[in-house]
Amino acid sequence: MDAYPTWPNLAAMMFECARAWPQRPMLRAFRQGAWQGITWAEFARQTASVARRLRAAGVAAGDRVLIVSENRPEYPIAETALLAIRAVPVPAYTTNTVDDHAHVLRDSGARVAIVSTAALAAKVAQAGPLRLLVTMEDFAAPGVPGIRFAVLAGEDAPPDDIAAEAALIPPGALACLIYTSGTGGAPKGVMLPHRAILSNCAGAFRLLQRLWREDGGTGPRHETYLSYLPLSHSFEHTAGQFFMLSVGAEVVYSRGVEHLAADILAVRPTIMTMVPRVLEVIRGRILAQVAREPGWKRALFARALDIGTRRAAGGRLSLLDRVLDPLLERLVRHKVRARFGGRLRAAISGGARLEPEVGRFYLALGIKLLQGYGQTEAGPVIAANPPDAIRIETVGPPLEGVALRIAEDGEILVQGDLVMDGYWGRPEETAAVIRDGWLHTGDIGVLDPDGYLRITDRKKDMIVLSGGENISPARIEGMLLAEPAIAQAVVTGEGQAGLSALVVAAEGCDETAVAAAVSAVNMRLAVTERIRRHAVVPAFTIDNGLLTATQKVRRHLVVRAHGARLDGHAA
Repeated sequence: MDAYPTWPNLAAMMFECARAWPQRPMLRAFRQGAWQGITWAEFARQTASVARRLRAAGVAAGDRVLIVSENRPEYPIAETALLAIRAVPVPAYTTNTVDDHAHVLRDSGARVAIVSTAALAAKVAQAGPLRLLVTMEDFAAPGVPGIRFAVLAGEDAPPDDIAAEAALIPPGALACLIYTSGTGGAPKGVMLPHRAILSNCAGAFRLLQRLWREDGGTGPRHETYLSYLPLSHSFEHTAGQFFMLSVGAEVVYSRGVEHLAADILAVRPTIMTMVPRVLEVIRGRILAQVAREPGWKRALFARALDIGTRRAAGGRLSLLDRVLDPLLERLVRHKVRARFGGRLRAAISGGARLEPEVGRFYLALGIKLLQGYGQTEAGPVIAANPPDAIRIETVGPPLEGVALRIAEDGEILVQGDLVMDGYWGRPEETAAVIRDGWLHTGDIGVLDPDGYLRITDRKKDMIVLSGGENISPARIEGMLLAEPAIAQAVVTGEGQAGLSALVVAAEGCDETAVAAAVSAVNMRLAVTERIRRHAVVPAFTIDNGLLTATQKVRRHLVVRAHGARLDGHAA
């Protein structure tokens, strides 16, 4: 694939790929004790069957349909089927509570749901009135008509009729409602048309072409992509689903974050998308293991990091460095890369800010880490580092086709096909963020002379101290997270004389180690930025409601839950 094709919409894209690669492996998942896959031809057959039978069950063009499922082959089958009949998929997190589902059902007006497990189906059935519940496991809800997904997918007829119908859908038609993860208020439904996601896919292809050319032109169809981030999140929904499939990569679904390390070794992916939280955890575990090794091994690791860091930054290596480097490659870097299956050629970090020190750690060990930036309202990818010119302290230049400028107050503004149509049912809020065709991201950033974008803060997250000083909590939190003794951190202090921090100790570290880490960070901060008080608190998790499904910290809830612990604690 030398150039990215032009498709009118996502459903047409999927059916055309199936016609081009009928016997190519497409999707794989772990079932009945083994990894089992399906081809593109089987995908197209099942998708067309689901589309016909959903329509026969009363699902019409424009109907919003909730999808609640872990990552599995039925997900893209269900979504593509809905797109083909012009229904509107509404992906929702499997971690949602009954109240969360009730909000999405009420806000979107969805009355049909496609759900994987019986436990998830019970939650959705409790959340609101439904006229049809499709389940992938046996489940019956009193008073709600139900049907098994396997029944929907059971027709053997060829997909030609549905594929022909799908080809007529215009690029500007609404493709899906993606609900924001809600670190602040109630989630809003972001209306993404087909053109927004297709624009992201085309920009990603042109970015990653450089990576495939580096490998001698083997091309994207040789990629194995391990999908573990929830498909209900816009980053995985676009990058890990539609984009990877559109270039012919095989998508393999992980059994979940708790099995991620084992799945990486089993699948041996060539490309992955990651969130900073996972990268931080893996780095912490590697450093903890190194700390338990004999002194000579620790010295080798430190030297490998040092040489790798300077080489990645384009620095000059001494003669001794060049002599040692091949040895360090075999003894250190190769073993670390083996943790990622040994074939990983690129990992793409997105979804939250990546602390540069964490990024440099992976680059020094020979793992090509591409930090990107985006938001659901923009398809979601706005910018990313090119694989042959990584500046890890930045999020890279805008993707091709993206117009980006910095407003007078530093806010990042974006324009192009990637921009959403607006928030579902919220015209006033839409008008507040899309003005004169420009999406106002709410993020603060700067462009360097080469067009690389650096994110400095969230406009709404700036802390203003009682003395009037404006402080960036994200930068300080990033410095704290770079300390091996700290696993999670939230900096607070709005209207106070100084900053405070709520921190979670890394595995095996105590309050003394955390206090030393906070002191070390304070030494690198200006006086007004220093943390005056800190408290060690329990971990922020999805289960306790302090993390979103994509590992973002719900800052206001953390402060509400643990702020009282700061009384009497000084750094």
